[in-house]
Amino acid sequence: MVTMAHSTEDPSSRSKVTVISSSLLSGCSNVLLMQILLSVFPLFYKALGRSARVFCEVFYTGNGICVRLDIERLTKIRRKSMSSLAVTYFKPYQPGIERTVSGFRFALVNKKNGCESGILLYDDKKQEQRIPLSEKGRKGELFGVEIRGEDLNQLTYNFYNGDEVYTDPYVQGVAGLEQFGGKSTKERMTYGVLKKQDFDWEEDTNPEIPFEDTILYGIHVRAFTKHKSSNVAHPGTFEGIVEKIPYLKQLGITAVELMPCYEFDEAKIKPLYSDHREPEEAKQKEEEGKKEVQDRRLNCWGFQKGFYFAPKASYSAKAPEISFKTMVLELHKAGIEVMMHFYFPEDISQGFMVQVLKFWTMEYHVDGFRINGFHLPVRMLLEEPVLKRSKLWLPYLPEEDLSCLEEDSFKHVAVDNGNFRNDIRRFLKGDEGLVNDFIRYQRRNPKEYAVMNAVCDYDGFSLMDLVSYDRKHNEANGENNADGTDYNYSWNCGVEGTTRKKNVLSLRKKQIKNAIAFLMLSQGTPFLFSGDEFGNSRLGNNNAYCQDNEVFWLQWKDNTQMFQELLSFTQKMIALRKQNPIIHMKKELKVMDSLGCGYPDISYHGAEAWRPDLSFVSRLVNIFLCGRYANEGDPFLYLAYNMHWEAHKLALPKLPKTLRWKRILSTEEEAGGEALKEMEADNGQVIESRSIAVYQTESSSK
Repeated sequence: MVTMAHSTEDPSSRSKVTVISSSLLSGCSNVLLMQILLSVFPLFYKALGRSARVFCEVFYTGNGICVRLDIERLTKIRRKSMSSLAVTYFKPYQPGIERTVSGFRFALVNKKNGCESGILLYDDKKQEQRIPLSEKGRKGELFGVEIRGEDLNQLTYNFYNGDEVYTDPYVQGVAGLEQFGGKSTKERMTYGVLKKQDFDWEEDTNPEIPFEDTILYGIHVRAFTKHKSSNVAHPGTFEGIVEKIPYLKQLGITAVELMPCYEFDEAKIKPLYSDHREPEEAKQKEEEGKKEVQDRRLNCWGFQKGFYFAPKASYSAKAPEISFKTMVLELHKAGIEVMMHFYFPEDISQGFMVQVLKFWTMEYHVDGFRINGFHLPVRMLLEEPVLKRSKLWLPYLPEEDLSCLEEDSFKHVAVDNGNFRNDIRRFLKGDEGLVNDFIRYQRRNPKEYAVMNAVCDYDGFSLMDLVSYDRKHNEANGENNADGTDYNYSWNCGVEGTTRKKNVLSLRKKQIKNAIAFLMLSQGTPFLFSGDEFGNSRLGNNNAYCQDNEVFWLQWKDNTQMFQELLSFTQKMIALRKQNPIIHMKKELKVMDSLGCGYPDISYHGAEAWRPDLSFVSRLVNIFLCGRYANEGDPFLYLAYNMHWEAHKLALPKLPKTLRWKRILSTEEEAGGEALKEMEADNGQVIESRSIAVYQTESSSK
């Protein structure tokens, strides 16, 4: 180690100058001189940090080597943002953070409890400056602080109450959760981000597509493009969704519903006491200090308490705020709406929930929300003017709140369509006693609100697994296959799981087509979860919340025949729905001839026209839709459903002489057939086992 001769202050610059005596340097080579300098510099780095490198000057004098460090400049640069702050107090009217021309305004709830409370500001070294709350800015338990200064965008912040440090629940950007899952075995420390960037929304407007015209597509942002087969430049991100917009347009959907993509800690450590694996033994081991027992499984779905005002950083390839806004803007340009899925646990106030949804509506131009949680503020949401044109998918709608919905206004509220999901699954696999339930759900379409139809979702089996597994296979979740529902109403078509048997694969493919046809031919709004349109499998896992891998990621096997055939069929079904408004009316069909045209708007048939078999053992029903009730001149449709394992005959209703029937689609043989001659229609058609066929009218002169 080289010994320093002396240190002094340069009065002209007030910089500290360290002189290394020239006697110590006699005979030193350039290499040795460099070693000497390297041995001296760490002393300064330790005291002043790495930024000292920028303001360090080395020169040789007759007395030796001088190292000049501009202490004053270093200190000024380091503490520029912290020391030049101006703090004032104001009385706010609601919690949150707001950017001003010269700084930020904070409004926070704090009971104080005799402890000093306030705001912690951190620089890039996590050195902190405390700004205590003041009675000058108090209104009840709400405190207001305004901070002004230069380069505040370089700072992060937290709140403190005595010894407790916590992140602002109203934070609009979070630091510390940029890496999905993380690698640390300790809790990740989070900080609020003050940086807020301007964004050019151009001429963006919300598409405001009515629920009856909506085809909703569920997406998990990370799982949608994380697999390498997605072939995107930014897998698992909002940017990845933007890259898939051409695919979404080709598919034909009109809106995406994003699973939780606000900020949450998916790797938050939880005690294992609630696990199904011997909880008492786990607790005893922890108490004995043998080993800390923790649940390290990821919560990839995000249904937990989160930072509800901040987009998820690990789903972003750049600044989260910019990434999310760019995605919304590009989807809107493509005519696609954006809905977000929010989960609110029981300790979230109703006022907070409403504030969250209003924020995303205004700040991020989000078109609607799917909301789950406890004690939801349904009436508050229905009466909120800002949300009157936003789609709201609620788990329930109390009868007393229907008065908030105006019959002829924009239908913006939807609920699940009763037991549609389970009963359609049972009908699909051939259970008896379901024809009456099916026709009720197929027609249900209340005038005040919309109904959502889904066969599969993020939870439960994927559509491919619904026809490939009789039982759940959740062993990889680490709960001895005890998690996830046991009531899947699935059928494996003869073999459990993967198989190479052609007859089984053919039946599975037909059953998937049947399920998609059920979805797209029903009144209400169809919900299709991503991957189901091309047969994506989760390997029998019906609760893949912790599977950040190929189990839950979509695998874009677009080079396979199964992928291409199922995708093509889904596109055709979506196109058929869009082309025939009678399938997706604004109000429920009445089963009567209100136009006096000789045909009711909807009617039911069986092996004989106008005579449906609604008995307990029936698995066949046909539905006649008169297109004139949608628009004058629209074609008629005849939807034939046979979920029996045997083929059946069916007779088509007679038509005016100017029209004739043509089969345009069948799940048994996807390609449409030729127009039917009158004799063929009168004598009946054959509908194959476990299949759905669609007939449409055309001019008999063709």
